Amino acid sequence: MAQHEVIFEIADNYQKQTYRNRMYIYGANGKLLLNVPIKHTKGDGHQKYMEVRIENDFPWQKQHWKSIETAYRTSPFFEFYEDDLRPLFEEKQEWLMDLNFKTIAVISELLQLDIDSERTMAYRKMYPEDIVDHRTLVNAKHSPIKPFGPYTQVFGNKFGYLDDLSILDLLCNEGTNALSYLQAQSIHKL
Repeated sequence: MAQHEVIFEIADNYQKQTYRNRMYIYGANGKLLLNVPIKHTKGDGHQKYMEVRIENDFPWQKQHWKSIETAYRTSPFFEFYEDDLRPLFEEKQEWLMDLNFKTIAVISELLQLDIDSERTMAYRKMYPEDIVDHRTLVNAKHSPIKPFGPYTQVFGNKFGYLDDLSILDLLCNEGTNALSYLQAQSIHKL
């Protein structure tokens, strides 16, 4: 997203166990999963991504924010971004897609990144050859790309460098250098 135009796929079927409703942070005991709970549909279980509702019947946002504070309070840049990030964990959202786009907007602003993007109106099975299809990157169970280069992490001296974490990890540890870091990376399929 830091290097190219992005087409957001919003008309496809929602798939479980993807980064659409989960992220990993670097906690005091290693990699910690934060999962946004969703309301499951009755019937065949198929629903469009744009139709997925968030389950707000318990305080998941409060739990996520406490975990993030615990993990990153001692990082070099957490206090710098804290006031901009907190509303993502205080304001209730009904739709998962709305939460995701709001999160992308906040993170983009913090990175000072202008994302050139569009959204699909209908599912495209295949894209033209001049468009690189990275839809597999949303899959949390597979690591389809070679890991990015390491950077300093809060608990790195305890567990070493962990890759495949939320952008929050990079932002809280690298601050204003985060965008330069992202622009220097390349995505290579394994």
